[in-house]
Formats: sequence, C-alpha cells, structure tokens
Amino acid sequence: MASVTLKEVSKSFGAFDVLQSIDLTIEDGEFVVFVGPSGCGKSTLLRAIAGLVPVSKGDVFIGGEQVTDVPASKRGIAFVFQSYALYPHMNVARNISFALETARMAKAEIRQRLTRVADMLKIGHLLDRRPKQLSGGQRQRVAIGRALVSQPQLFLFDEPLSNLDADLRMEMRFEIAKLHAEIGTTMIYVTHDQTEAMTLADRIVILNYGRIEQVGTPRELYDRPANRFVAGFLGSPRMNFAPVHTDTSSGLLHGPSGFVFATSGGGNAQPVTLGLRPEALEIVDAGTAQSIGGTFERAEDLGYEHIAYVRLSEDLVWTIRSTEPLTGHAPGQTVGLGWKIKDLYLFNEAGIRVDVEVARGPVAAVQS
Repeated sequence: MASVTLKEVSKSFGAFDVLQSIDLTIEDGEFVVFVGPSGCGKSTLLRAIAGLVPVSKGDVFIGGEQVTDVPASKRGIAFVFQSYALYPHMNVARNISFALETARMAKAEIRQRLTRVADMLKIGHLLDRRPKQLSGGQRQRVAIGRALVSQPQLFLFDEPLSNLDADLRMEMRFEIAKLHAEIGTTMIYVTHDQTEAMTLADRIVILNYGRIEQVGTPRELYDRPANRFVAGFLGSPRMNFAPVHTDTSSGLLHGPSGFVFATSGGGNAQPVTLGLRPEALEIVDAGTAQSIGGTFERAEDLGYEHIAYVRLSEDLVWTIRSTEPLTGHAPGQTVGLGWKIKDLYLFNEAGIRVDVEVARGPVAAVQS
C-alpha cells in the first residue's frame, strides 16, 4: 500500500491549463474517487499520478518518494482503463499472467498468483476462454485481474464501468468495493457517475476547470457542500436553486414567489441564491402557512421513488422527490411547497455557501 501526495501539480497543453495547482493527499489504503463534469481534468490528474502524462509544474509523491520524473513502469502502480484492452489471441489465463511471464517470474509463482486472483474475482472457470467468449462484466474482471496479479502498491481506475449496462455496473461496483476491503490497497477511481462515487469512496474529490472544488466523505459533501457548484453537482435530481436578495437593514431575504425569509445575523453575509434538495420539499395545499405557491406541472412514477415538477415562475421550475406517490394533483393546479428551515442552503455572489441562520420563513411579503 502507498499514500499519494500532490503538491501544486499543474498541467498545460499549450495555452490551455488542464490542471491548476492541485494540492491533495491520499492516505495509505484509502479509496478516493475523482468526479466532475466532462473536461474538468479528472482523467488527466489520474494519468499524471500514473506517470502517463508528465506534469508541467509541481511534484508527485507515492509512498513518500518523489516520482515526478519516474517512468510509469517504475512507480509500482496498476492501471485499469475504460477499454479492457485484452489480447484477443490469448486466453484469460495468459491475459492475466502475460506481464509476469515477460518479467521472467518463476512459473510456480505465476501459477500461485493466477490462482489466487482468479479465485478472488470468481473467474477460475474462464481461464481457458478467449476475450470474444466473455461478457462485458467478465472482460472487466479479467482486466482487473491483470492489474491485481502484479501486486501493485497503488490501483488506478479510469471509468472502468462506463461500457457496462446498469445491472453489470451495480454488480461490478460491489465487486470492486469487496476487492478493496479484502486487499486494502490504495485505490484512486475516476468516474462521471455520482452513484459510483457515493457508494465506493472513502473520500470524494470534486474537480471543475482543473481545480479542486471540495474534498470530503460522500456524506460531508452532500450535507455540507462548500459552494453552489458542489451542491448542484452531487444529487440526482439536482438541487433546486432560486435567487434571493438581502435587505441589509432588516436581515430579510426576499425569495421566490414574492416571499421573504426572516434571518438572524445575516446582514453581512448577503446571500444571493438559496438551494433546496428535491427530497427536502413537500407538496402542500395552496395557501398553507410558511409555504410558497406554484403551479403543478407533472409527476413521474419511477416505482421506487416519485418525482414532481412545480413551476414557481416563468423561468423557475423546482423538482420534488418523494418515496410516496405524488398523486391527486392535476397539471395547472395551484399548490404550495413547504420544507424545514434546516434544509435550506444559502450561497453568496461568489457561489460560496454561507451559514446564515433563518429564524423563520417563508413569511408573507406584506409582513416585511
């Protein structure tokens, strides 16, 4: 196992900065997931750690040793790519053990490692087959086995499940989590899938435009996002947002649908956006105290959950998620939306979350 430390790591392609002064420490045995929108630099950062992409600036340390200029083959890492990249003319056994054969390892040691890996990944019955005879999930297991057999100090995964269907992705998530629990090797995993990030990670690193937005456990990032980007990125459906403006003399926040929110100590924070997660909202009767009014648009029944859309204004539609059926509302019907004050998020002009205590609200604008 090995820790990973990045100090002011940057990568540029010409005038384009892909990574910008990344500082990050990954502890021995951690499972860390890089997530972010397309083009945010997560795969480039993974390749910089692997040594497949030279950094333009900064230092990379693996196991406490500086490896910034050390070639990938000497970093003690194993890389599992999005593409399985298996040798089509070799059977599973040789695909897994070929690198050990090339390194002239003793045949008895190769057999021992191959057997252990095949048993761990439950592919012992596939060793004589060729890649074309395997399913997508089986090929991915072989690719992981090929990495595992080298007994690396660091595992790197670059969107390894993106080519699989939903059921296989769920199955392979379980297998990868189980693998990490069994071998305890440090793992870094890149994905665009929030579910993979939330279910696999000890900690998540959220990237945007080549910078780290926030690092934390899945629960920390979901409950206490540092800024509006993180709040909107994690969660499906995404967080609902609405503009607000602050009356600095009274501390009142003027929010959606003509309502105002009474605050305590918020005069200097000046939040400009409020946020509410879909599961924090509930549909109530129009005119209910401490609710805001809107027009019911439509509902979606997904079986295990129910989604509804309520229009607050011409250009503002909020999403509601519930475990209970959202029936009894017709499109165009006026309804109310209510929530608990503790579930309200506020963000300033720079998008940073601000801790403003909302004493009560929403209250009618005439009371302001």
